[in-house]
Amino acid sequence: MDGEGEDASKVIHVKFVTKLYPPFKAPVSSVVIPSNVTRLGLSSIVNSLLTLEKPEAFDFLIDGELIRMSLEQFLLAKGISAERTLEIEYIRAVAPRKEEKPSLHDDWVSAVDGSSPRFILTGCYDGLGRIWSSPGSCTHILEGHTGAISSVAFVNFQGGESVTVATASKDRTLRLFKVDTAESGDSTTRVRAYKILRGHKASVQSVVAEKHGNMVCSSSWDCTINLWNTDESESELSVSGKKRKGNNQAEEAQLEGEAVTTFVGHTQCVSSVVWPEEDVIYSCSWDHSVRRWDVPTGKDTLNLYCGKALNTVDVGGEGSALVAAGGSDPILRVWDPRKPGTSAPVFQFSSHASWISACKWHESSWFHLLSASYDGKIMLWDLRTAWPLSIIDTHKDKVLCADWWKGDSVVSGGADSNLRISSGISIS
Repeated sequence: MDGEGEDASKVIHVKFVTKLYPPFKAPVSSVVIPSNVTRLGLSSIVNSLLTLEKPEAFDFLIDGELIRMSLEQFLLAKGISAERTLEIEYIRAVAPRKEEKPSLHDDWVSAVDGSSPRFILTGCYDGLGRIWSSPGSCTHILEGHTGAISSVAFVNFQGGESVTVATASKDRTLRLFKVDTAESGDSTTRVRAYKILRGHKASVQSVVAEKHGNMVCSSSWDCTINLWNTDESESELSVSGKKRKGNNQAEEAQLEGEAVTTFVGHTQCVSSVVWPEEDVIYSCSWDHSVRRWDVPTGKDTLNLYCGKALNTVDVGGEGSALVAAGGSDPILRVWDPRKPGTSAPVFQFSSHASWISACKWHESSWFHLLSASYDGKIMLWDLRTAWPLSIIDTHKDKVLCADWWKGDSVVSGGADSNLRISSGISIS
């Protein structure tokens, strides 16, 4: 018998187990399968055991690691004996099951925030922010900037009939908006800022809100990080003396705010900031570093270097402690600052073909994160394998921003001027 025939004749005894609930729970009994079966073959076998009306795509783990080659190759690579009955865990595959209708903008979509379960917030090169209640349905336009918007953030959206929104722009300012979400009707409401934040000496590149508070943090091409109050105070109103006109309304006061604190340390553009804990802010920069800042003292307590200009940083994963960052090469890097004595990444993902523009951890998973790239693709990752779980390539040009929305969707924007929503993603 030749070698190929011999490989095809090899069989392995396996038992399929899962944490999924019916109807996705297969009988827990040993079955015999070919050794050269791949993930797709395993998925077909489980579907036949489940007798589902509509086939479901599954992923498979052995000893906590995802299988991304033939079963035989995986066992050989991991030094696992095929003589015993293998226990293979299956989970629903992480991939979009639906692509929603794209929402067209007038220019590049440079920023997106999906942290609100009710709305999507976008920023655009036309200088306008937009709030979307669903694909194609823009409820509010946020106006006033004189330059492209580079970053957006929901400041609060918990309950009530209004949300507060922050926008950052290349016009060197940030603007704060109060949006009445109870307004109804088919028309789009135009909103002016209630407060303008001035102080950066160059384009503002990133803005993030304190999770449970009344502050926002911004970073800029002037190499600094600023903290700002978002509340409306009488002192700021009397100092500014600025007025603005609403739509067909009497003039209203428009506040101006100054930075409460400035963090200094980066030597190039501070491209992204995140605020994962009350007293901790992370930043990344074109000076090739990720820094962790102690908010009360303004001191940086951690420096991670990777030798590349960085565009994006996020913190999440196990213990909400892993730091992911990407920039001027195709590699998404992940560090674990809890490991002493080393600044080397613990994971490196290198399937993109161009610079990385965004990365974002899934809020409820230890393992899952996404990355977006100038190669026009968004990739969904799981720390348990080096290959992307899924590739979203619906954009027709560079992807400039991406975020999770409602836990099972990815929202993204790019140089094709579209907001796109990929939904039906199952994160186990």
